[in-house]
Amino acid sequence: MLVSLSFEKSFSEDVAIMVDVLRASTTITVALDKFSKVMAVKDKTNAMELAKKYDAVLAGEREGAKIEGFDTGNSPVEIKKFHGDCLVLTTSNGTRILEGMKAKALVGSFINAEAVAKKALEIAENHIEIVMAGVNGKFAIEDFLGAGEIISNLTDYKLDEMALSAYMASRNENMVNKAVKNSDSALKLKKLGYSEDITFCINKNLYSTVPLYQNGIIKKL
Repeated sequence: MLVSLSFEKSFSEDVAIMVDVLRASTTITVALDKFSKVMAVKDKTNAMELAKKYDAVLAGEREGAKIEGFDTGNSPVEIKKFHGDCLVLTTSNGTRILEGMKAKALVGSFINAEAVAKKALEIAENHIEIVMAGVNGKFAIEDFLGAGEIISNLTDYKLDEMALSAYMASRNENMVNKAVKNSDSALKLKKLGYSEDITFCINKNLYSTVPLYQNGIIKKL
């Protein structure tokens, strides 16, 4: 079994895990405890139309901020206050990455790292790819470290050098927490009033939920 790490673009046709720690991966995982499904949509207008059509809760952000007129932003803490059959979610990075995956697409972060790694092993044939979402085409340290936490559960297998680097970097919990809390993404979220989200997103293994993305719909696997 090969475990590889990539940035933005997914190459695997086996199993891929999208990692967008702050905050799409975390929000999606939390949402599936409150909703039967999440519809991940890249386009804001399309998201609004789908929410109206399915009488769904509408969540989304641009540049980290809640989209005006939406029920909530891309906040794992705020999403706990909602429930229903369907959540429509549009985000700047995570939903875009999911749409580009050819493999069986899972969603992972710190809060479900162990569960998503175990499930990936169950369904993969020979390749597990972890895909860092980044931020608008730029590397995001929180995704690198979140990927490393997932990879820490896969160390019995062959890690490519990127995967090994992320695993090694993720082993010092104090340094990881400090790095995520002071990342560019976190500093922007703090200015927008989302400090509680940042603290929540770095909790490890709070959930056993493993989100599976298929044709725009995310459900528990």
